[in-house]
Amino acid sequence: MDTQTKGQFYRGRFAPSPSGPLHFGSLVSALASYLDARANKGEWLVRIEDIDPPREVPGSDKRILDSLLAHGMQWDGDILYQSSRTDAYEAALHELSKNELIFFCSCTNKQLKEYRLKHPKNESMLASGVYPGICREQKRYKDQCSQRLKINEQIFLFHDAVYGLVSQNLSDEVGDFVLKRRDGLYAYQLAVVVDDIHQGINNIVRGTDLLDSTPRQLYLYQCLNAQAPNYKHLPLALLSDGKKLSKQTGAPALNNMEAPENIFAALRFLGQKPPLELQGESVNNIISWGITHWDSHKICPQDIVI
Repeated sequence: MDTQTKGQFYRGRFAPSPSGPLHFGSLVSALASYLDARANKGEWLVRIEDIDPPREVPGSDKRILDSLLAHGMQWDGDILYQSSRTDAYEAALHELSKNELIFFCSCTNKQLKEYRLKHPKNESMLASGVYPGICREQKRYKDQCSQRLKINEQIFLFHDAVYGLVSQNLSDEVGDFVLKRRDGLYAYQLAVVVDDIHQGINNIVRGTDLLDSTPRQLYLYQCLNAQAPNYKHLPLALLSDGKKLSKQTGAPALNNMEAPENIFAALRFLGQKPPLELQGESVNNIISWGITHWDSHKICPQDIVI
């Protein structure tokens, strides 16, 4: 069993986007976050990250929740839908703006490409997605502007419980990043931090595809004068061609009728080595074993082909 900082009550979460049903890769993340919370006698919340309507599939939120329950994972408290939290995101933007950390950006992809041609020294920067700071001093709103957060030269170091010490230079590797998009939708980086603060989340277990986002989120916690959580990032389930198993790569939806087999396979993926005798047991029995024997130190920090 893992241990937490003395005196700290564990609060974790699973936060899927309703862009399709759960698949094996998302089950791994859900299960790991659930077991980590329960093994540490903590709470496990579920949040539906529905702030990007063009990507959402109607009814996916219900299918996701049904799959969680079928696989023995009961959440604590009410489900939080991000679509109900726009006032909170706007308030956070206002707070950041008061501290002169926000600027309005009218750059389009076409303009950034033209800038690259005129400034060949910055070609590698733009090619890697690093914003070159063209609109940094623009403080007044213009039509169809995004809102970007000003970053500094700070190098972020943090300890991930699975991957060890991770570092990122925001200035060289990210640049000023978007918190509110040109189409008026709120960016993931803003919404996830504001909601984790609101819900008191102090332990986050999620896929390593989000490891690169963590320094940006740590910077946002700093800008909002909030305590950052602990992080555990998980290896990804890969297809034979090396691509991440995902909705975009055609990952099949979980079959809820095969929940015991799915949970057993996810435990093995997470390095927990469930005994063969567990095969054929009920979901609740397999989950109970997982909670009792949970050890995140057994997770291999390497993506796995399934």
